[in-house]
Amino acid sequence: MAKFELKLPKMGESVAEATITNWLKEVGDTIEEDEAVLEIATDKVDSEVPSEVEGTLVEMLFSPDDVVKVGQTIAIIETDGDAPAAAPTTSSEDKEQEPASAQDAQNRVTEAREAVVSQNYSTSDRFYSPLVKSIAKEENIGLEELESISGSGKENRVTKNDILDFVENRGKSSTASAPASKTSQNTSAPAKPAKPAATPVSVNGEDEVIEMTRMGKMISHHMVNSVQTSAHVQSFIEVDVTKIWNWRKRVKDEFQRKEGEKITFTPIFMEAVAKAIKDFPMINIALDGDKIIKRKNINLGMAAALPNGDLIVPVIKNADRLNLVGMSKAVNDLAGRARGGKLKPDDTQGGTYTVTNVGTFGSIMGTPIINQPQVAILALGAIRKVPAVVETPDGDFIGIRYKMFLSHSYDHRVVNGALGGQFVQRVAQYLESFDDSRTV
Repeated sequence: MAKFELKLPKMGESVAEATITNWLKEVGDTIEEDEAVLEIATDKVDSEVPSEVEGTLVEMLFSPDDVVKVGQTIAIIETDGDAPAAAPTTSSEDKEQEPASAQDAQNRVTEAREAVVSQNYSTSDRFYSPLVKSIAKEENIGLEELESISGSGKENRVTKNDILDFVENRGKSSTASAPASKTSQNTSAPAKPAKPAATPVSVNGEDEVIEMTRMGKMISHHMVNSVQTSAHVQSFIEVDVTKIWNWRKRVKDEFQRKEGEKITFTPIFMEAVAKAIKDFPMINIALDGDKIIKRKNINLGMAAALPNGDLIVPVIKNADRLNLVGMSKAVNDLAGRARGGKLKPDDTQGGTYTVTNVGTFGSIMGTPIINQPQVAILALGAIRKVPAVVETPDGDFIGIRYKMFLSHSYDHRVVNGALGGQFVQRVAQYLESFDDSRTV
């Protein structure tokens, strides 16, 4: 018999950790190769971790709500083979030592599990959110210390700000009497601005208190961070999409019969955005401190609303290389898997520019928040049938046209009004010059 260490796999660019949400197997259960063992969640998407081997689950090293780093061992699976468990990373000094025995390896696993158990705070009668417990573990805050924190939340619950304030002030009292260093003599450090206190909310007996979803909390944090990071500016432009409307109406049945896909307006808009980005590549950038990162690939994020009201942004990689059929297949695939909760972590990574369709719910325009670390985002308004002045060689007349607004939000730290306005104008030009004679 051999023991295999199931590790948290790499889940895409910039994903360094995940939260365990649910174990699908119990200790003693038989596991098939490629069978899902547990469910995890990142700040982008939920996913499953499959087993790489066939065997029996003998140890679960983490509990639900625990945060695990990529590469950490999360479970031990006993196999029938004689292959050794995955070797731990060793230092140069360890290479000189004798190989560890099977008992030593088991002792290390047991110690690791005891370390995890000692930090899961499960013996406390007090409620702590997964986020608070995660911060406590990262900062090595023991249960006794955690119990001593005065909570400002409902029923004295410890909030994120409470524990961060505790970490910031931790140990200051013990060092206050220490002799001042040379650099601190006769000087005083500027006081940090006080964090604004949360406005207390009164709750009466008729109110319903609803806990935000995990993804909802992450979206909230991400949006607030974006507003605090980027100087948001908006430009708006109205577009005549009558030719696109009529073309889609004419070819949609043939398109579905020939390609096996529905043709919506979204891939047509995405095609125009990708073309405009190639014309204005400085909209396809990220800001890292004082350095501008100019992206080589054009990866379009496609904001999608989930059935529970949360938002997710799957990414169409190398969108400028796709024709309209390929774009339609990519849009339909990502949208379908997003609604069904089947996205993989890598499906939401690597976006360089985002498009959101606020017109889905009838809005004619919007002021979307930039999806960090990108520097711009485009909102598509609802397509409306409106009376409009139509110019012809024989004179102007009033006609029925299909029109929509494009709302462009951009980071004024690096995108000035000229670039932001010219970019959305170019998108509009591509849409209005759409070739309605093109075949499927």
